Amino acid sequence: MTATRKKSRPVLSAAAALLVAAALAAAFWPRPALVDLDAVRQGAMRLTIDEEGHTQVHDPYVVSSPVAGELQRVTIRPGDPVVKGETVVARMRPANPSALDVRTREQALAAVDAAEAALNVARADLNAARANRDFADSELQRVRKLVERQITSKVSLERAEQEARVAQANVDTAAAAIAMREAELTNARAQLISFDDRGLGTALADHTAPDPGTPIRAPIDGTVLRVIQKSATTLPAGSAILEIGDVARDLEIEVELLSSDAVQVHVGDPVIVTNWGGPGDLSGRVERIEPYGFTKTSALGVEEQRVKTTVGFTGAPEARAGLGHGYRVEVRIVVWQSDAALLVPSSALFRHQDGWAVFRVTDGRAHLTPVHIGHDNGISADVTEGLAEGDQVVLFPPANLADHQRVKQREIE
Repeated sequence: MTATRKKSRPVLSAAAALLVAAALAAAFWPRPALVDLDAVRQGAMRLTIDEEGHTQVHDPYVVSSPVAGELQRVTIRPGDPVVKGETVVARMRPANPSALDVRTREQALAAVDAAEAALNVARADLNAARANRDFADSELQRVRKLVERQITSKVSLERAEQEARVAQANVDTAAAAIAMREAELTNARAQLISFDDRGLGTALADHTAPDPGTPIRAPIDGTVLRVIQKSATTLPAGSAILEIGDVARDLEIEVELLSSDAVQVHVGDPVIVTNWGGPGDLSGRVERIEPYGFTKTSALGVEEQRVKTTVGFTGAPEARAGLGHGYRVEVRIVVWQSDAALLVPSSALFRHQDGWAVFRVTDGRAHLTPVHIGHDNGISADVTEGLAEGDQVVLFPPANLADHQRVKQREIE
């Protein structure tokens, strides 16, 4: 009995040691790293440049005062439709003459006196010219009779005819001088017209009713965008009154792109208009890229070089009903797209040496695989070399993941 116990004791010790060794091996045996996996697939991809923009009318018309005068109160309101050549958008009347001060009035009175005196001188000159003309005509008649009787020579007749023509020319000159002096007198008297002058009342006597003013009509068919000057006031010539544009058919989008992005954009590139407030997205195309860049400070205080780019709508106007002038929109300019690109998630890419690489999973192990990328839109990348359709890749690979390391798909709860 004692011998049997002595023999079983080493066996039990060996078994216990094996169990402890197995437990330690199981505890410290390398386990597969839990990772997220996704497959490389083939599908459509587009590369866009996203930016905010605002709508504007391509050809807005600013209605201004044609002459200096008094603008009547503008009753038309923003949003009202107008018809070219029919709708009266504003009215203007001549400005009231300003009152004359004492010095200006005395100068005007002196100018009137001088004009009257000059007119009297011109009339006296006309009388003298007529007297000389009459004498020259009578002298011409006498010389003709003497020539007929052969008492004097033809030279005397020619001299008399020449003196008669000169006398008639002097009469015409004096008559023209009178007309000029009368105009000067009228102009001098007009300088005296003021609020307290009888001449002003005489000039306005035939206006029995208030003058409604000269109408200013709409230059185009469209909508009133804004009223710049609404209250009645006196305006100089060329002052802006209101702005009119065709919102339905002449609307476009102005986008300020970074100069580095503008280099990639070309006229004719398709555009997707989003977040404009209506249902669905709108379509458009790049119409114009200005060649001149300007500096703009961002909200973070960073100076950026921006380029103004114009986008035109390509869809029906009814699809953007309610969109007006100066509204905020977001645009996505498509600079590249493909319907059959080999796509890998951008989250699977990481820098390796001088290029890009992914961890491709085969038989439960992660293999470091260099790849060549064509385009990347931040969500998916176009793979041109290194992967095939259906390959499994590790998403967001951890920094401690090594080549040929065992990996396992993380369970999604």
